This record gives sequence, structure tokens and C-alpha cells, in this order.
Amino acid sequence: MSNRLIIVGAGGHGKVITDIALKNGYTNINFIDDNVKGSCMDFPVIGSSDRIFDLNDGKTDFVIAVGNDKTRKMIAEKYDVNWVTLIHPSAQISTNVSIGIGTVVMATAVINADTKIGKHCIINTGAVIEHDNVIGDYVHISPKVALGGTTRIGELTHIGIGAAVINNINISKNCVVGAGAVVVDNLEHSATYVGVPARKVL
Repeated sequence: MSNRLIIVGAGGHGKVITDIALKNGYTNINFIDDNVKGSCMDFPVIGSSDRIFDLNDGKTDFVIAVGNDKTRKMIAEKYDVNWVTLIHPSAQISTNVSIGIGTVVMATAVINADTKIGKHCIINTGAVIEHDNVIGDYVHISPKVALGGTTRIGELTHIGIGAAVINNINISKNCVVGAGAVVVDNLEHSATYVGVPARKVL
């Protein structure tokens, strides 16, 4: 691990990732953001995304602090840098879980046995991911989501705050599951689903 971390994105998500970075021992932290100038969490915003190439010295770590899944994928695929995985020390993770590069696991999240999480995912505050789940790349699991065992979540899917997914469910890629929704059947189409039980609306 390098002591220097560049966080791509200086908004609210960047603030949360800064806290995790500090708890992981980073002290030399800077931000890159196309829209924000000045500082974030008392650390400087040192330029826009076009500076990533200049800062890629092989010794610096990078992480993406952007909530939008498609934007996160675009940044990750555009820049070949040392993307790092950050895990809050209060997260409870089984020893046989695999977590892809660039993924961020927030405070008090629980990830249980034999779960596989892809690259550049967000496992947000207090999310519970039970055993044998497979979560694709660039997925965002929002705060307080509960995933039952043996679920599969396709890439670029966003599961909204407080949603619940019962055991043995498959969710297609490019889905949005609304806040508080309860998923009791497979979601086979790339679409938005809301309600109890969850139903396609778009």
C-alpha cells in the first residue's frame, strides 16, 4: 500500500471514502474532480480527471468516489492506474469472501461466507449480504439493503436504500431496485423495479 491516495470525486461519497481511507492508514490524500475546486474534508482538490495521467507514477493509489455506476465504469476503464479496494474496519467480512479491485465497503456492512463481489462496487453503510451471493462489477448496494443467500446481482445494477432481496434470486444487469422494495421473484429485464413486492415500472 502506498501512503498517497487520490480520490476521484470530491462530493459526499468522497467524504465517506476519505474517512475509510484515514482508518486504513492513508495520510497523504488528494482529490480529483471535474466540478469541485478548493478542498474536501481538509484535503486539496488538485485538478480535474485529465490530471490522472500525470499523477500515475506507479506509487500512488487511486479509488473512485462516484455513486453513478455507469460513470464509475467509464472512469475505471479509461484510466489504467493502481485502483485499490477500501474496507471500513467496522465491516464484518467472512474470511472466504472475494472482493474485486476498486470496491469500497462502508461502515458496519456484513458480507457472509462464499460471497463474490466484483470490481468497483459500492457496498454501502449497514448493508447485509448473506452467503453465496455473486455481485457483478460496478454494482451499488445502498445503505441498509438486505440480500438473502445465493442471490446473483448483474453488473451496473443499483439496489436502493433499505431494499430486501429474498434467497435464490437473480437480478439482471442494468437494473434499478427502488428504496424499500422487496424482491421476491427473479428480475429478468434491465429495468426499474419498485414496491412490495417489486414490480417493473420503466
